[in-house]
Amino acid sequence: MIAALLDGFAAEAREIAQRVTGHVLALENPGGEEVERRKHFDDLARGLHTLKGNASTFGFPHLSELAHKMEDVVALLKPTLAPIPADTTDLLLRSMDVFMAKLAVRAAGDDPALTELARALAEHGAVTKPRRPTLPGRRTIPPPLQEPTPERTEEDWRIGPRHIEMLMREVERLRELRLRLDEQKREVERSLRGLEHKTTIDASTARGMLNSISRVLRVESEEANDIVDGLEQELKSVATLPLYSVLDPLQRAVRDLCRSLGKEARLAIVGAEISLDRRLLESLKGPLLHLVRNAVDHGIEIPHVRIAAGKHREGSISIRIERTGNLVAIEVEDDGGGMDAAKIRETAIARNVLSADDAAALDSSELYQLVFRPAFSTRTEITEVSGRGVGLDVVRAAVQSLGGHVELHTTLGSGSRFVLTLPAALGATPVLVVRVDEQTVGIPMVAIETTRMARPEHVQVGRTTARFEHGGQLLPLYELGAILALRAASPVVPDGKPILIVASRGTRIALAVDELIGDRELVVRPLPSELHDLPYQGAAIHARGDLLLVLQPEFLVDGRAAATSPIDAMRRALVVDDSLTARALHRTILESGGYQVHSVGSARQALDHLRHAFYDVVIADVMMPEIDGLEMTAMLRARPETRDLPLILVSAHDSQPERERGIAAGADAFVSKKDCISGRLLGEVANVIMRKERGR
Repeated sequence: MIAALLDGFAAEAREIAQRVTGHVLALENPGGEEVERRKHFDDLARGLHTLKGNASTFGFPHLSELAHKMEDVVALLKPTLAPIPADTTDLLLRSMDVFMAKLAVRAAGDDPALTELARALAEHGAVTKPRRPTLPGRRTIPPPLQEPTPERTEEDWRIGPRHIEMLMREVERLRELRLRLDEQKREVERSLRGLEHKTTIDASTARGMLNSISRVLRVESEEANDIVDGLEQELKSVATLPLYSVLDPLQRAVRDLCRSLGKEARLAIVGAEISLDRRLLESLKGPLLHLVRNAVDHGIEIPHVRIAAGKHREGSISIRIERTGNLVAIEVEDDGGGMDAAKIRETAIARNVLSADDAAALDSSELYQLVFRPAFSTRTEITEVSGRGVGLDVVRAAVQSLGGHVELHTTLGSGSRFVLTLPAALGATPVLVVRVDEQTVGIPMVAIETTRMARPEHVQVGRTTARFEHGGQLLPLYELGAILALRAASPVVPDGKPILIVASRGTRIALAVDELIGDRELVVRPLPSELHDLPYQGAAIHARGDLLLVLQPEFLVDGRAAATSPIDAMRRALVVDDSLTARALHRTILESGGYQVHSVGSARQALDHLRHAFYDVVIADVMMPEIDGLEMTAMLRARPETRDLPLILVSAHDSQPERERGIAAGADAFVSKKDCISGRLLGEVANVIMRKERGR
């Protein structure tokens, strides 16, 4: 019982410590309304008073005394509402760190560190008026260069009575629904038995019973959807936290590091109210701290250098968060000196990362990617903060482990911007399902403003481009089939074709699709890290088990150049498989290798395609209805125009006899579906094409 109470005290103390730190940092800065500063002081004093009382109650007298000394210092400063001096801030923050560290190990006895801090706070209690902040290099107590105060852990998830009541209510509804469904199941079974013995029930009566059951099931289905929505929302409220729980402590990291390095910088955060899975937030704390420390240490210049460059003496670091469907984008940007491509090239050569020739062949964007390599640093000296080459490689590894990726954009003299894109992971996403050619894809509803129909009076067609009139504006009009390289781009859009108005990151386009299938609430799972360069943010599973790839809205907007660029230089592949899931998988893998992919669901369709179109390679399933892959291979080898066409057979059966049958039929290679998933398909395709070209 006592242990549980102590755990509760520790969890509450962590929350109070975070608030105390935020108030101290806010009060160190001059400016702000008097009412706001008074609120900061009031809540700061309440927090310290609570820590003092709780520590005493649970048998930590020395921690209680430390909180009491901190409270005394704040009480002397509160009447003036003046900025807290920098050295006082150092002392308060360091005392808070030690308080939490001792509480974490349940240190109830005397401790030299506690005694020293209590003495320093008592001496600081003589401060009765605001003093000028201590300048860098003249401080008496060095700020701690460490991570912010520890946040909640998974064991600290506290569920309030309201959450429990809500969950119990939904469970009761589920139990009632189960009983009603059991009754409908019995009704169906009675109808079936009656139909089997026509003497007890006639067809008309059975039809009436089944119609009645159908109506009831529609109602029950709506009830089930309502329960699922309620449970999902309640679980989200329990299992998610706003991003500010991770981002607010970074203010402390920026402040402490600036004090240590003699720099000035302010951190601004936009979008911190967005809530994400707690587990994701725990994993993001390290990468975000690395990026912020990197911005201060490597990016922001010291004040006189910034002034000489025409910048404000105080640097700017900003964190922006945006969520689109099941993806969250986090940008960390600074207005510092940016990265020097020439210096990175010199470092890569000096440290034998690249040869001089290889380094000379890289452009700036490729050189910037070197900073993500392990043990890579342009610093020649090792400091407490940097120079060991540990940092950005950790960021990339952590983000990739979460199923995301990180990008770097930098300009020498102007600053750097890191963009982290990750799956939000929790809950369903509204997706509009559309068809283009034979492919079905999803587009997040959050990116779709509205749907229209193409009419001649709304479409302006040029020689190579088209525009669509919407809301008094002419938007660029593109075809999804051309963007995905399923067919050649054409400025002509047929009358009545569905048009989506898609918006992402401030840009809007009109997008033509072949058919609107409908909107769905789907759980979108991220693709493997090897496929992050593809235009899909993830994949979802339909009710019948079909795989649906969900497009990235920013690709549709930013990657639209593919709709008007020539694609003749791309290798063309034809995928033949009666399974929609298998076709989607093969398409995804081949597109990641730069192939233009068409896919069909039967051997007969493939034979028709190959009469009128050229392909560099064919990938076909062995087990297909009507005409299987072996028969199709033999038929293609019998045609003069397809006799030498590179062809790979794919089978779920990985046996030597099966392979021999495939090769005997005329296949150039035989791979199992397991081989495809493990990544062998791309290599086999390249090898088959190369062997055929050498043999010509």
